[in-house]
Parts: sequence; C-alpha cells; structure tokens
Amino acid sequence: MRVVTPGSRLTTPDHMSHLSALERMYVNGPINQYFKPSIHIEEGRAEVRTAVRPDMHHAAHAAHGAVYFKLLDDSAFFAVQSLVTETFVVTVSFTVYLVAPVVEGEMVATGRVVHQTKRLFLAESVIEVDGRQVARGHGSFMRSTVRLDARIGYVAD
Repeated sequence: MRVVTPGSRLTTPDHMSHLSALERMYVNGPINQYFKPSIHIEEGRAEVRTAVRPDMHHAAHAAHGAVYFKLLDDSAFFAVQSLVTETFVVTVSFTVYLVAPVVEGEMVATGRVVHQTKRLFLAESVIEVDGRQVARGHGSFMRSTVRLDARIGYVAD
C-alpha cells in the first residue's frame, strides 16, 4: 500500500493523475449536483468552495449547519485522500465549531493533514467567507477496503 507523506512534494505524473482523478470523483458525486462545489487538491491539502444560496438556509435565513459540516469534512477528507492512492478513506469522527452565521457569499473551506500514522490520519479544516473565519473542524480518518477505481468514479488520466 502506497501512502504519500505531506510535504514530500511528489509531483510525478502518476500522483498528479491521482489528484485529478480525486477532483473529478468529487465534483461528479451525486450529492454535489445539489451543492455545486468546486475543489482543488494538493498533497495533504484541499480547498472546497461553494456559493451559499437561499435554498441552503434554515428557518432563520442563514446557511444550515449541514452546509458547514459538508465543506469542513470534504476539505479535510480530500486532504487525507490525496495521500492515499489505493483505497478510499472514511471519516471516523468529525467535530465542527460554528463561529458565525453565513447568509450569502462564497464559503471557502481549506483542509490539511496534521498527523498520520500507518492506520490513522488527523486533519483540520477552516471555512472563511470574504476572509472572515466562520467555522472550524477536525476529524480522524482511516483507510477502508474500498478500492479507488471506476466503480466509485475514480478514473485516472
């Protein structure tokens, strides 16, 4: 099993193909047809963006916590997945801190791997809107037995 270490600056064609395949897999996921996010993945880091729309609001007219969770988890998850090239990783636990309400604008979530062992990855993420922090999160992730392949939308160049 091949795992890339954050900061290794592995920019081989194979690894760049892995990152591109992850980006395509993400945007083509069925749930993302609703959220319409964009993603950029690097080694040990991922950035997810989405515009807040009124249909994402709760009754008090601000973005529902589910939107915050999704962006925080997705950015942390793909920061981890960037380092694992053979199997799909899974979120084991995730904690969210909602700092401020968001009514409109673009939410930008940045996730990064902060620790890894052979079995466990820890990642943190933060959401900003117009440069203002609105949420933080941290989670733990592990490899699953699901292979990264075309059945889950992972198609390398």
